[in-house]
Amino acid sequence: MAGHLYRWLDERLKLESLKIALLEEPIPGGASWIYVFGSVTLFFFLLQLITGMFLAIYYSPTTDHAYESIRFIMDDVPFGSYLRGLHHWGASGMMVSIGLHMLQVFLYGAYKRPRELMWVVGVILFILTLAFGFSGYLLPWDQRAYWATQVGINMVGTIPLIGDALVRIIRGGQYLGQMTLSRFFALHTLFLPWITMVLIALHLFILRRVGPAGPWDEAQASRFSEPFWPRQVYMDAVAIGNAFLIVAILAITMPAPLADPANPSDTSFTPIPEWYFLFYYQLLKYLEGPWEIVGTVVLPILFFLALLLLPWIDRRKERHPASRRAVLAAGAGFLTLVFTFLGLSLYEVATMPRMDPSVLRGKALYQELDCAACHRIHGQGGLVGPDLSYVGDKRDRDWLIRHFKDPQAVVPGSIMPAYNLSDEELNDLTNYMLSLRKH
Repeated sequence: MAGHLYRWLDERLKLESLKIALLEEPIPGGASWIYVFGSVTLFFFLLQLITGMFLAIYYSPTTDHAYESIRFIMDDVPFGSYLRGLHHWGASGMMVSIGLHMLQVFLYGAYKRPRELMWVVGVILFILTLAFGFSGYLLPWDQRAYWATQVGINMVGTIPLIGDALVRIIRGGQYLGQMTLSRFFALHTLFLPWITMVLIALHLFILRRVGPAGPWDEAQASRFSEPFWPRQVYMDAVAIGNAFLIVAILAITMPAPLADPANPSDTSFTPIPEWYFLFYYQLLKYLEGPWEIVGTVVLPILFFLALLLLPWIDRRKERHPASRRAVLAAGAGFLTLVFTFLGLSLYEVATMPRMDPSVLRGKALYQELDCAACHRIHGQGGLVGPDLSYVGDKRDRDWLIRHFKDPQAVVPGSIMPAYNLSDEELNDLTNYMLSLRKH
């Protein structure tokens, strides 16, 4: 039955010629596990597309509802937290796989003639992957997203002459707000996916026209070859299966993080970008003042220009590492710097003071009781009751506990109701109040 259906479709769609084009491409030197990263990257891109489409069903790209829609996805949508976890960790997986793919191409010298255009398209795809990560980071509209994006946009402002204009274009105005979120959402879900799909098609078209480069040993590459099917397909499938298994486990055991709702007035929040931007974030700490423009403008431009022009910088025909010592040494030096700065940043993040769990529970209880309807903290909340921004400097533990138990007994005439809180809840809420200090 299946064979008859295949023949029927083949007569009408010429599937056999398509099968030959897709699966019988000769691989110089034979199949290898080192070639799997391109297919893994493509898989992660498709995973991001699929999970992103389902997340978009429930997501509301407005500053009033974005955070709550993410919270709804994680708390109320069946498998919503798992779906968001797949999307979150899939982004990291795509960063890792495209990095390893580019590293393999770099080590094998597969960017050399006649594959220069394929390399250039690959570099542009790498830039788009970074743009995916940056634009998607803002969409939850939580504290991490808001302040990390604010830092990123401020970097753009350091570009001479056009920096301020670019910042206004990115923000959609003078401040990071609704227009910014709308633009990032459109960029992340409409512009970038379509541009990426076109470039992936172009990348694969060029690959089919010029063929795989094979191993750097020309003698080995010319000695024998084998088609893409079945060994390389098997290796790619195993690699993709393992990659998905890792991401699926992470999505279950480590759900995508969601901080407090974005609060533009809380300037005390310390922004921490995603791990794939951490090394750059760390580098900028050493380039302050007049050196800031070197880190925000000069170095990124030089880096991406060097990547794009690499086939013309390293013009020698030989691909063997022995004949490319200077280029490989430069690459090794760059990776050493990246992992050094990444390690330093991860160490600082790991040693950063963490908020006491009791304080976190108290903060959640403050929100659950809707205390912000009457009280204001750092500009957010109502004006009926006293401002609590620095209440920890004004009241002690005993006074706060007595006040929560019986507000009218402590402050005669108070309109605050007496909440029936357990001893643990009283302790947590009091600890949160005591944490609200100027220093």
